[in-house]
Order: sequence, then structure tokens, then C-alpha cells
Amino acid sequence: MDRYSLALARYRQERGLTAALPALRAVLFDMDGVLFDSMPAHSRSWVEAAHSVGLEMQPEDAYWYEGQTGSYTIQLLYERCLGRKPSAEETKYLYELKTELFVRYDGGGILEGVPEVLAAVSDLGRLVVTGSSQPTLLSRLETAFPGVFSRPLMVTGKDVKQGKPFPEPYLMGLEKAGVAPEEALVVENAPMGVEAAVAAGIFTIAVNTGLLPDSALSDRGAHLVFPSMKALAEALPELRRRWTME
Repeated sequence: MDRYSLALARYRQERGLTAALPALRAVLFDMDGVLFDSMPAHSRSWVEAAHSVGLEMQPEDAYWYEGQTGSYTIQLLYERCLGRKPSAEETKYLYELKTELFVRYDGGGILEGVPEVLAAVSDLGRLVVTGSSQPTLLSRLETAFPGVFSRPLMVTGKDVKQGKPFPEPYLMGLEKAGVAPEEALVVENAPMGVEAAVAAGIFTIAVNTGLLPDSALSDRGAHLVFPSMKALAEALPELRRRWTME
């Protein structure tokens, strides 16, 4: 069996399905590091903001933490570095500083291959499920992808009580799309995002556009891992052909 057959067979086994999968109806996309090349700016701004208040953080930590809400990331940093939770004032200050720095550093455009991926699933529902609440990025979606994503079919860090790695964001995405888990795909790039999508019962594709090894994504349950959105675009027609056949 090739990698597609193995991935689909594994997913059907996880879901307890003995027949072919139902028709694919929706694709749920993460945003940072999937649609936009914004993770380098996120990483730099998180590291500088954390260091400014005496918290230790490395560039790769931003990729491990990616997908969570900003407040949860700050909580983890304080617990790891200082052994306590941050106050509301500390959380507000650090997130506002991180946001200010991100706006300064973010020059990331659309990742190569994204238009081709979107074209390959243009007949399906297309949603964004992100832990981000950055207004500059959310407003950029319409400019970059006019008519593709709409706010009612978007899940952001402000919409959920428990962000990634909890399944709530992707369960909310399924509800907004009006589809069952077996009728959807997720495209993610972060370990915690992969974990959230898998926990929601969705076939999960990871694109490794960051600093982490592939194992950081496959070990969290990604059914397929690709090195880029361009590679995913090239693979999607065959994967979709196999979807209801195997």
C-alpha cells in the first residue's frame, strides 16, 4: 500500500468505518504557517516580548505553542519560567506588546502553493480555524483571498473557551460548516493544531513550514505530512480521487 492508502486506511480504522469514506464536503485551514508566511514574525515577536519581561523563550518554542490562544501561551510561559500563573495585567501587557511587535515585523505574504491548494478544493466549503486574534491577519484574509473565506465561517482565538490542542476550535468549525468529521479535511502546520484536529476526529494533513522536525507533527497524529503547501497542492488531486474509493 502507498502512503495515501495507508493514511486513509488508518483513518477509517480510527473512526471505526468498514466502508469507504463519505464524500468530502469541507476543508478547514489553519492560518499562520498554512495560508500566510507569518510564523517567522510571530516567533520573533513572542521571543522579544517574553525576554522583555524576564521570561525565557526560544524561536522554536513559538512553533510548539502555535495554535493556542495568546493568553494560554502566556500562561504556559509564566508557569514554565516563574512557576506561577500571570496576573490579568501581566497577560494584557505581554499580549499587547507581542501584537505591537508582530505588526512591526510581519511582512509575510501568501505561502507558495496556497492558491493552487484553494483551487483544488474550490468545490468544497473552505473555512479558517485559527488560534490567532491578530486583527491585521484576520482582515488580510479577504484582501488576499477575496470571496474565499467569510467571517461567519471562521473560528478564531476569541471564539473558543479552550483553544488548540483541545478539539473545540475544530468541532466548532465542523458545526459552522455543517459537516461530519468524516466529511472534512484539516490542513495544519503546528503540533498543537494537529492534536486538536485529530481529537475532533478529522483527517489531518500537516504541512511542515516551520522549524520543527516532521516527527513533531506525525507523533501528534497527522495522517499525512507534506514539506510545503506546494507539495500538498500537487498531491491533492490524487488524494481526493482515493477518498471515496478506498
